[in-house]
Amino acid sequence: MVVALPRQIPRRWLHSAIPLAVFALLLVYLWARNLRGGSGTQSCIVEGPPPFQVQQQSGPLEGPEWEEPQCLGPQGMLGSMMRLFRASLNPEGDVELSRYLAGWRELVTFLTPHGSIFAFATREASAKVTALEALVHGPEAAHYTSLGTMVAWERPEISPPPSAKASGSVTMLLLHRALRWSQLCLHRVAIGMIGGPDAGIQCSDAYGTALAPHHSWLVRQAAHLAFLAFPGRGRLLELMCPGARETEARAALARAAGTLEDVYNRTQGLLAERGLLELA
Repeated sequence: MVVALPRQIPRRWLHSAIPLAVFALLLVYLWARNLRGGSGTQSCIVEGPPPFQVQQQSGPLEGPEWEEPQCLGPQGMLGSMMRLFRASLNPEGDVELSRYLAGWRELVTFLTPHGSIFAFATREASAKVTALEALVHGPEAAHYTSLGTMVAWERPEISPPPSAKASGSVTMLLLHRALRWSQLCLHRVAIGMIGGPDAGIQCSDAYGTALAPHHSWLVRQAAHLAFLAFPGRGRLLELMCPGARETEARAALARAAGTLEDVYNRTQGLLAERGLLELA
C-alpha cells in the first residue's frame, strides 16, 4: 500500500531535506564524541608551522622505562647521524654546511644496506654531497660556510635558469628534498601499526609526497618497482637498530626522524625566504 505525501509538502523539499538531516545527524555525532573525549576547553586558534614549513610529525615514542639502545649511543650510526645534523643548526638560525654534509654522509651510510630503493636514493644523494663538499673545501670556501653565505654569494647568478655558479644552491635544494623523503620514511616505519600498511607502501607514499613531483615518469616507475622489494617493517627495525627490542627500535627511529624534521624545517624556511624552493 502506497501512502501519498500530503499535498502541502512538495517532493523537491523532501529530496533537499534528506541530505540536510544526514548532515545534522553527523554534527550531533561529532559533538557527542567531543564531549566523550574530555571536558577541557580547547582554543579556537589553529596553530600550525611557519609558512612553507611542515607540521611537526615526528616525536618521542619512548615509554617510562625506555632505555636508550646502542644505535643511538656514541658508537651507533643512527646516533652519530643525529648529532651531526643537530650540530648543523647554529644559534644564528642558519645551517652550517660542513656539518650538514657530514650528517648526510652518515645518513647515506646508514640507509644504503637496507634495500635497493635506499641504495638508489643514497647513490644520488652521495654524488650531490660530494659536489657540495668540493665547494665547501674549495678555493672559495669562505663563501660556503653556511646555507646563508652560499646563497648570498651565488645570488646574482641564481635567477632561473641558474648558471654554473649557482650549482651549490641547486644541489642543496635537491638534497633538501631527499632529506624530506628520508625523514618521512623513517617516521612512518617507526609509527606504523600492526595490520596497517607495510613499510614499503608507507615509504612509497612518502616518495610520492617528497620526490615524485620532481622526477620524470620513467624515474617514478623505476622507484615504484623498487618499493616492491622493500624489506618488511620488522626486518627494517632489526637492521636499523640492531640488538634493540621492537619498541626501542621504533622509538630510536622516531627520534632520528624528529631530528631530520628539525633540519628540514630550518632549511625550508631559509630557502623559502630567498625564493629558492622552485629553483630546480
